[in-house]
Amino acid sequence: MKCSLDEIAHCHENKVIHRDIKPENLLLGLRGEVKIADFGWSVHTPSLRRKTMCGTLDYLPPEMVEQRTYSEMVDLWCIGVLCYELLVGNPPFKSSSYSETYRRILKVDVKFPPSIPLGAQDLISKLLRYQPSERLLLAQVLQHPWVQAHSRRVGPPPAPSAS
Repeated sequence: MKCSLDEIAHCHENKVIHRDIKPENLLLGLRGEVKIADFGWSVHTPSLRRKTMCGTLDYLPPEMVEQRTYSEMVDLWCIGVLCYELLVGNPPFKSSSYSETYRRILKVDVKFPPSIPLGAQDLISKLLRYQPSERLLLAQVLQHPWVQAHSRRVGPPPAPSAS
């Protein structure tokens, strides 16, 4: 995931908001590195301010649902949803109807199963904040203790064993 966070940081530095970070848009490289794909919803915006509602329902941040102006912090919300989905198997706001999903997003109604480590809950909770200004920044995600404890350096694949 670290490689993807570096890629997102590069996008944000170049005034690009991805707006659709989700499992289907992540690829694995030959060395196991994670790469971001599908920039179909991405936008180059020098002001880093937009108002267009787009992306995937379960990953929409509150500011998009409420059609407020938003910034690159929408990508941080998506990272929080992504982390939850990768650990639990489904997105945190998944519901039987669009309106119920929207309601849960706006209330930031996240329920953690007991199997989710406390460190992961802390990280996700700091990303899934109603106010974008309260979300962790990318640099803070990389420094989060749970991320640090579970990061591994990506290297070449192991050589096949001789048998």
